[in-house]
Amino acid sequence: MQIRWYGQAAFRLEAEDGTSVITDPYTPDLLGYAPIKDSADLVIISSEDDQAHCRADLIPGDPAVINALDLALDDKVTTSAGVTVRAIEAAEWVNHPRGVPGQNGMYRFELDGLKIAHMGDVGNPLNDQQMAFFEDVDVLLALAGGYLTIELPDLDTMIKRMKPKLVIPMHFRTLTYKPRNTMWIESFLSYYDDAQVDFALDHTTKIGKADIPSETRVLVMDYMR
Repeated sequence: MQIRWYGQAAFRLEAEDGTSVITDPYTPDLLGYAPIKDSADLVIISSEDDQAHCRADLIPGDPAVINALDLALDDKVTTSAGVTVRAIEAAEWVNHPRGVPGQNGMYRFELDGLKIAHMGDVGNPLNDQQMAFFEDVDVLLALAGGYLTIELPDLDTMIKRMKPKLVIPMHFRTLTYKPRNTMWIESFLSYYDDAQVDFALDHTTKIGKADIPSETRVLVMDYMR
């Protein structure tokens, strides 16, 4: 499976058979990250009203689109473009500067036999039901910037309890995206020994079942420019 990180919470994951999924596409002018020019079979958004997480309309072609919040509030599971997606309801940071925290969905799906989970835009400690949603995950796309999303100690509690095999951080401060109080990646990495952390040094990498570790490791990716 090929994984590409565009920035913020947007990834493109492509299976060996060519099936592709893009997660939480953003508004380029809002965040400063490059426009997403790749197509996909399926786009999953964590909500429909957050310009940093919902811009399925900007993805080229005519992909199928799943709103994870709608899915979480309805059937909990659906299959589209050959990909089965599950979702659970979440909420933004309770003290969000926009005022009332927005509802969103965390979601998971499988490609190439790997169980992948995306944390959406959750901003609060996870309850037991939300924790259990991440059971047996191979690849966790984790909110690692603290401010505006789940605080790092609460994220660490979830990771230590649910033990995802490979954690790929997202939504942290970068040289392009620098909101006040959002943390650099070093803050998230302080929870790990150096020996537990790998660096892709690129915005695209390949992962197969043989690359999934037996115990939790972190893979830090660069974002596409």
